[in-house]
Amino acid sequence: MSSGNDCQTFTKPAFGEKEATELVDRVFGLKVSWIRPLPSYADQNFHVRISGNEGAPEGADEYVLKITNLEDSRKPDLIETQTQAMMFLSAEGFPSAVPYLTKDGNVMSLVSGGAGSGNTKYMVRLLTYLPGTPVAKIATNTQILYEIGKLAASLDKALTEKFQHPSVKSLHRGQFIWNLANVPLLDQYIYVLGQNKYREVVEQVIQQFKGKVIPKLTSFRACINHGDLNDHNILVDFSSTSLETPQYRVSGILDFNDMSYGYYVFEVAITIMYMMIESTDPLSVGGHVLAGFESILPLTEEERAALFLLVCGRFSQSLVIAAHTALQYPENKEYLMITAKTGWKHLVKMFEVGQEAVEKLWFETAKAYMNHGPAE
Repeated sequence: MSSGNDCQTFTKPAFGEKEATELVDRVFGLKVSWIRPLPSYADQNFHVRISGNEGAPEGADEYVLKITNLEDSRKPDLIETQTQAMMFLSAEGFPSAVPYLTKDGNVMSLVSGGAGSGNTKYMVRLLTYLPGTPVAKIATNTQILYEIGKLAASLDKALTEKFQHPSVKSLHRGQFIWNLANVPLLDQYIYVLGQNKYREVVEQVIQQFKGKVIPKLTSFRACINHGDLNDHNILVDFSSTSLETPQYRVSGILDFNDMSYGYYVFEVAITIMYMMIESTDPLSVGGHVLAGFESILPLTEEERAALFLLVCGRFSQSLVIAAHTALQYPENKEYLMITAKTGWKHLVKMFEVGQEAVEKLWFETAKAYMNHGPAE
């Protein structure tokens, strides 16, 4: 859900379906049998089905045409790195999309187009379409929360320890607004909340974050973060059909736009926050996600001590940036404000219950897994 290095402005592409269909033919040499738009934050995405094409991979007839926003299109090294990371993860056995190469044999291409674009150029990729149901549309249980926590740790660990690319330094993104280290940057956007209790909570989060998290960053273990394992970016399918306790497996990992260098504890905090969004018992979610994460990468004492504020920090980022962006793009408000439907309630509740009580719940839940394994 990124929008460049800050959330001030981004230029979302505006390609029509006919134009996108012609683009797939011109750039990738494939004939589209049907096409439909997909919801998105800053980029423009289309789900496309390809008619029988010679040379197309067997069984791969559905793709996502991803047209990157103008600002990120000017960072080819970053997009190349993100795409190569997806290919690497797929080769490592993770359910990640891979690109269909352009007619020139590249993973992406810079094209002109879009309504009123003139000479504006956007980066386009054609990625394999991943089947599955977004986590946002299922009733999560402890089993899938544990698996998602495990996935978050495994993914970052593989990227950090094994992924190599000449442009990997592009993931050092400095003032990138979605990196959790940059929660203090929200100061400049908080005006969008007006004067209310929500603003007061976010101001407390920012101040505590500056005093308690920022000084500790150097003690955290650094890594490459996916950075956006939210409930719409993780796809699942049934691994068993029991109606009483359905068992799920992760079938897809989407949206690598927010990849950046960060810390392992950032990923688990981000994942906990997004898994809370649709949960009927949001405060309990963290313990199950944490248990899965720590089955791969146990947190240090310093990292555990920061977890509560990191989760609150991600809530604040998501809610403030969405409110700011919705002012600029009211036509996309419904998608932008998905998190806000329950997010504010969860953030306020966390603060009311307090760090000590929330941590006690999370850590005792995670400890129970060490003794008994994943809950049924």
